[in-house]
Amino acid sequence: MQIKPHKFKGVYVGRKGKREIFLTKSLAPGKNVYGEETFRQGGAEYREWNVQRSKLGAGLAKRVSQLGIWPGNKVLYLGASTGTTVSHVSDIVGKEGFVFALDFAPRTTRELMYVCEDRPNIAPIIEDANHPERYADKVCLVDCVFQDVAQRNQAEIFLKNCDMFLKKGGFGILAVKARSIDITRPPKQVFKEIRAKLEKKMIIAEYKELAPLEKDHCIFVCKKR
Repeated sequence: MQIKPHKFKGVYVGRKGKREIFLTKSLAPGKNVYGEETFRQGGAEYREWNVQRSKLGAGLAKRVSQLGIWPGNKVLYLGASTGTTVSHVSDIVGKEGFVFALDFAPRTTRELMYVCEDRPNIAPIIEDANHPERYADKVCLVDCVFQDVAQRNQAEIFLKNCDMFLKKGGFGILAVKARSIDITRPPKQVFKEIRAKLEKKMIIAEYKELAPLEKDHCIFVCKKR
């Protein structure tokens, strides 16, 4: 398989038969994170990005026009879970970048710790993203805030963290889970409501619904005013 650079720096593309796949150059060659397939080319190892297990990966597959994360960036990742997508963000930002990976659940954070052992550019934080003041002493200003948190007030959590940690002109990426906000309303109605909240403080650069890869999900790529 021939692997080529994607238009977004730090992301690569290849083909499996007729299917296009996305990859990142591994920061920890020989280390498998979540069962992903790896490929070697030019002395480097590339990891396939499973777009059905990653909201950010699904955004790539849906052709977002802005990614908001590139080599050398500092990223605050809210909702890190076991580190599936965090590992690809770690690959993208590389040795010159850094990822603050936050999650509230000790069990999933324990799995994340194994990922961090092989990747010195990730710092795991066990905290509640709803209270950024609790970890303000652990996180510096960042170039990007990414959030994948299944809580009813996920838009408010995102904006609070962007207010506190995101540099002016930096990117904020919000993966919205409509059913976590209101299971009784159509997802499109929920997405419209979230958009209105975001537009009060952020410039929306991109919006994509993620179905069929992620049912009842969308992604907003925003820029801080």
